[in-house]
This record gives sequence, structure tokens and C-alpha cells, in this order.
Amino acid sequence: MAKNSNTINGKTVAENRKARFAYEVVDTYEAGLVLTGTEVKSLREGQANIQESYASVEGGEIWLINSYLPEYLQGNRFNHEPRRRRKLLLNKKEMARLSQAVDREGMTMVPLKIYFNDRGRAKMLLAVARGKKLHDKRETEKKRDWAREKGRLLKQHG
Repeated sequence: MAKNSNTINGKTVAENRKARFAYEVVDTYEAGLVLTGTEVKSLREGQANIQESYASVEGGEIWLINSYLPEYLQGNRFNHEPRRRRKLLLNKKEMARLSQAVDREGMTMVPLKIYFNDRGRAKMLLAVARGKKLHDKRETEKKRDWAREKGRLLKQHG
């Protein structure tokens, strides 16, 4: 089932902050990541980047594409490919719902953040999103600017 971001207790490793600006988030899912040992160590150092990454359905499975996990310096010959495709772990109902949203409704799967949950497992907050038009982005920017200005005004008079 969909998870709210306030249920996440762990340490955030990478965040895609542009995603909420460029996309209208419809629903979010918590997905596990299939990682190698050096990828986990690299994540623990907090050096991941998911800015240009996305997820796609291929062969009944969901894959994270174009995410960047730098090589672990002490990994030596056991190191991983920094931009390799990584499999996302979701249950069958969630995968069916995601692939249906992408196929029928023209949505996109965008990673919002990678974090470690309270059990120390690497997880990803995956959003089903619809791309915003230029005027929607302007509206978002206006709201953000007004909220910032309102905060300043309240701070001065408070």
C-alpha cells in the first residue's frame, strides 16, 4: 500500500527535490532496492544522486534507471557500475497498479528519495506522477514565493 513520507524514520541518503516542482505527485510507494555490497556502503556514505533517474516497467518488473551511486573507494575489484539499472522490489498488486497507471493514464514513475528505514534496509520512495505544464510550474513558484513572503512578514510583526 502507499506510504506517507511522515512514516519514514530513517536517514535520507538522496532526494529528488526537483521532482515535486516538475511533476504533480498522485501517489507514493515504498520500494526496496536490489543492491550489491559496495552499493550499500556507498549509500551509507550518502553519495547517491537520483536527480535524472526514473523507473520503468520491463518484463513484469520495475527497474530504476539512470540513478548514480559512485563507486565505493575501498571496494577494489568488487566494485559496482555507478549507473547500472537496479531492480525495485514491490508486491504484485503494487506492480500491477503502477504499470496500469503508466500504460493507461500516461503517468510517470519518479523516485523522490532513497533512505534507510529503521531496520537499516535501503528503501526508495517512488511516486506515480503526472508532468506539470509550464503554467502549473509558474503557479507552484508563485505559491512558494507567497509562502516565503508571508513567513517574512509574520516574523517582522511577531
